[in-house]
Amino acid sequence: MKALIQRVSRASVAVDGNYVGKIEHGILAYIGLGHDDSLQSAQRLVDKILTYRIFENHVESDSDPAKRGKLDLNVQQVGGGLLLVSQFTLMANTNNGRRPDFGGAMKPDAAQSLFAELIAYAETQYHITASGQFGANMQVESINDGPLNFLLEV
Repeated sequence: MKALIQRVSRASVAVDGNYVGKIEHGILAYIGLGHDDSLQSAQRLVDKILTYRIFENHVESDSDPAKRGKLDLNVQQVGGGLLLVSQFTLMANTNNGRRPDFGGAMKPDAAQSLFAELIAYAETQYHITASGQFGANMQVESINDGPLNFLLEV
């Protein structure tokens, strides 16, 4: 299981012109599911995303200046949103040729079920959670803050 996470100023997902998920500052997470992934790996990934420290520490001027600007805070500590978007292309093998091989991605029916469980778990862990629509042609808009992008794997 992989997640490409981005620190964003805002992000949204629309399907057929209608917003299905939207957050202000926080994390936009593209989620790729592989054959061997499970609810347990999904829960570990959500926990990692929610506690991954990618937000800057804005300390007062009289505090330790060495801490100013460090990536010390996670999305929960800054009150940011979490937007989860299914992204099977993260599982592509791009090592050979000029065309991606998607053989490593979980089959759509199983992936849809696991992604729904991942969202449900995320919502129990953090109250500012939104998502895209599995399998839909989504239009994702975001303003990447930094830019900061990280590829997480569990």
